[in-house]
Amino acid sequence: MPDPAYDAVLVLSFGGPEKPDDVIPFLENVLRGRNVPRERMLAVAEHYYHFGGKSPINDQNRALIAGLERELASHGLSLPIYWGNRNWHPLLADTLRQMRDEGVRKALAFVTSIFSSYSGCRQYLEDIDRAHVEVEGAPEIYKLRAFYNHPLFIEAQADEVRQALPNPAAQIIFTAHSVPISMAETSDYQKQLQESCRLVAEQVGVSDWSLVYQSRSGAPGQPWLEPDIADVLREMPRGANVVVAPIGFVSDHMEVIYDLDTQAQEIARERGVNLVRAGTVGVHPKFLQMIRELIEERLGLRPPRAIGQYPPSHDVCATGCCPTPARRVSSALSDSSPRAIAQR
Repeated sequence: MPDPAYDAVLVLSFGGPEKPDDVIPFLENVLRGRNVPRERMLAVAEHYYHFGGKSPINDQNRALIAGLERELASHGLSLPIYWGNRNWHPLLADTLRQMRDEGVRKALAFVTSIFSSYSGCRQYLEDIDRAHVEVEGAPEIYKLRAFYNHPLFIEAQADEVRQALPNPAAQIIFTAHSVPISMAETSDYQKQLQESCRLVAEQVGVSDWSLVYQSRSGAPGQPWLEPDIADVLREMPRGANVVVAPIGFVSDHMEVIYDLDTQAQEIARERGVNLVRAGTVGVHPKFLQMIRELIEERLGLRPPRAIGQYPPSHDVCATGCCPTPARRVSSALSDSSPRAIAQR
């Protein structure tokens, strides 16, 4: 039986607008406290308006929750699932208030971020702390561990890559969100990414693979992880076959449908490169099974699993892990392109 100390699951995500009227208030939430010119924010808003003013992330989270509810129920785990976001409704504080009112005392949180970094891990813990201050009597929230080397995550991503391969000779390009080098240096972000990519390529049986980055934002003079997917595509020979696998994203966020499906595809067509984009893990059955296993680990129902050269990640983040980078981005929208870390 599940540990009675845990009585719910929380899916914690970034959030995104649902309709055109949401776009500006959403971006204002994302950029609150930052010195960003309004015209830069309006430029980013145009990306959302291009897709009807709606981010794909919310419907994807709804699908994830529905699939996880079925997965838990089919294995005798009777835990209600709640959903809270950092930047848009349902906002985390509102969700904690609802959980408190419905009698939840202690919950496990699954964060829709795969790899460890300040923005992908520590910042979500800070979000939880802030929501606790705002909501008197809020339930205790315990974040599930990182899963970059869980065998079921690797199998789910490998399945998506296999489906996209036009032929065994194609090169695989894995992509992940670029982050400032100062952030990468204070976390295991790159190490975990390299290991996940290696494990997926190994399962697919492809030796020709590389890891590149995408969706860079921030001041032009601040160093971020490279190379960028756009630069890599521009250097590829005409007629090359490539599968782009956005391993850094749980589902098809705005960075995927705009930066890859729109911008990268346009560059590939101009260069005569045959680009196929692999799917994200999304609601793959093995990915849902993995989340259930992570929950069962914390309930004491199974030992943790991992493959490759590193052990399973720790359950509780050490004090000071993934710290705030020494130099934070002064303007999230100051790049020459209208991309931003706001996009989800």
